[in-house]
This record gives sequence, C-alpha cells and structure tokens, in this order.
Amino acid sequence: MADDGKRTQAGQDGEFTLSFAAFVLSLAHTAAVHFGDIADPASGTAAPPNLPAADQMIGVLSLLEEKTRGNLTAEERQLLDQLLYELRMRYVEASKAGGSGGSGSRIIIP
Repeated sequence: MADDGKRTQAGQDGEFTLSFAAFVLSLAHTAAVHFGDIADPASGTAAPPNLPAADQMIGVLSLLEEKTRGNLTAEERQLLDQLLYELRMRYVEASKAGGSGGSGSRIIIP
C-alpha cells in the first residue's frame, strides 16, 4: 500500500479518510476555539480567549512543521505555512488586546 498521506479508518457510521490537511485544519480549528473566535463544539458557545491554550496549539503546529520538513507536498506545506502565519498574527492581535479577542478573527473558516 502506497503512503499518500491518507489513512482510512472504519468508524461506527462507515469509513472516513483522515488526511494531513484535515489533521492540520483540526488543530487550527482548536486554536480558533481557544482564541474565542469559534464556538466550542462541546458547549455551542464561544468561550473567553485562552491565550496559553492557543499558544500551545500554535506550538504543536510549529513542531509538526519542523518534524515534517522535506516530507510534505507543496500543497500541504503551503497550508501549514499559511495557517501558522494566520494563527501567529491572531496571537499577536489577541495579546495586544489583553486577551479580549482584539478586532476580530483572522482565522479563515472554510
């Protein structure tokens, strides 16, 4: 079986495919929840910003970037670079605003 960056796992409802892009986007989504830009999926409401948690998610993505360097497709690399840029800029905005969320989300929601 060729390793194309996708894993198929059987779930209760059938099969789903987990790609590198989906994994990275899920981490970025979690960071957006921590910034308070997106409602928490568990509660359905936006929580106040939690900058240490958002910073941790940015750190996880940075580590992933470092450890996968040279092993990503051009599209995967571009996605990871763009997400890290947007999240870092959002972190700076939120930090300057004292964690109050700043002037709005920079997170692009697909």
